[in-house]
Amino acid sequence: MVYDDSRYRGEPGFRDEPDFRSSGVPEDAPSVSSIYSSGSYPVDDYSPASDSTLTIASNRRATPSAAVLDGVFDDPEHGDPGRDRMGVHVLWELVLLLGAAALAFLLRDADAAALKGDGLKDLFLFAVEIGLVAVGMGLSLRAHSVNLAVGPIAYASALFFADGSDQGLLVTAGLTLVLALGAGVVIAVLVAGFHVPSWAASLGAALAVMVWIDQHRAEKVADGAYDPHKHALYWFAGLALLSLIGGLLGMIKSIRRGVGRFRPVADPARRRGGTGGTLSAVALVGSSLLAAGAGIVLALDQRDVTPTDNGLALTGLALGAALLGGTSAFGRRGGIFGTLLAVILIVLLVRYSSAEKWNVSLLAVAAFAIGGGLVVTRLVETFGRPRPLIEEPEEPLEVGETTTGGWSRTGGWTSQLPARTTDEGWGAEERWSTR
Repeated sequence: MVYDDSRYRGEPGFRDEPDFRSSGVPEDAPSVSSIYSSGSYPVDDYSPASDSTLTIASNRRATPSAAVLDGVFDDPEHGDPGRDRMGVHVLWELVLLLGAAALAFLLRDADAAALKGDGLKDLFLFAVEIGLVAVGMGLSLRAHSVNLAVGPIAYASALFFADGSDQGLLVTAGLTLVLALGAGVVIAVLVAGFHVPSWAASLGAALAVMVWIDQHRAEKVADGAYDPHKHALYWFAGLALLSLIGGLLGMIKSIRRGVGRFRPVADPARRRGGTGGTLSAVALVGSSLLAAGAGIVLALDQRDVTPTDNGLALTGLALGAALLGGTSAFGRRGGIFGTLLAVILIVLLVRYSSAEKWNVSLLAVAAFAIGGGLVVTRLVETFGRPRPLIEEPEEPLEVGETTTGGWSRTGGWTSQLPARTTDEGWGAEERWSTR
């Protein structure tokens, strides 16, 4: 026997149910407004929430306020609000100081004459020659425009100065600086004007200068020319003062922010604006002039300048000293005495290896310094950036929980919705006649 539970309109027990499809509405529906019709409300027509509405928390850092922007060293929308932490630089410079003191002690036992008299003057001048190039390298690094042509520019300047030293030292020194200025301008135009990587532009310029060096013969400084050994201590004091001034200026947040503006924050190929390009060009030109100054001191110190050394080792030593001193390879960040202490450490290491007759190449010392300097760069970038203003939540998310902004949902987006119970329904059993 088949049980027939069918009902017809008008018979007892028949109940009209609303049709939620868009095709039609029952004639005896109580109100048309209670039925959903598609297209009534556009998906993008949402009014903004009022102030009284509960704000949803977000893990994203809020835009820095106007009071905080003064402490941002990069662009306000990309930089880290607050001051860079200098503790890592202080600790590392203390390590460099202890290392230099230990090498000085070892050098005194190996060759006591190296730390007094003419030997000490030679160390001072050697430190000045490397130090001037290292300070120029550090300047270009802080502007994120590394100048790899400083070594060849220094040796080319030494050859040019020695060749024209019989025409007057001041005039020849001026012409040497002008030529170095021209080389720096060429590199700056490529880097800042075309916004290309500085390492590629400066390396191309370095190769061109090295070709010029190979085409010249050995030159000798004119007899009776100024001998810097008489004032070696003053030359070294000048280098120390120059490095100290550069480090102190780099601690001023407005200068630090402006000089490091060329440092990319998103797409490296994207232009960083006129201010960043101008300061980058100034850093490249300044580093070239400092390299030329080192070449002049080199010519006056050695008296005989040969083209056998093309300046590659000097570039490596300068880059290693700047990085080892705490200047970041990514630009902007740097220490105070770090570059000077790194130069002293390198000079003492070279002199000590010579006293012990190890026959260590300057290229090997440069490679070791650059390798150690890259490790220091990671330490500086990790522990030197400002402390975050908003700490991340310490409580980990539960298994299967995902977050989007301030909303959280358990089970993930791919999980099914919980099953509907009969208690939550509205007469489903009676409606569909499941009994």
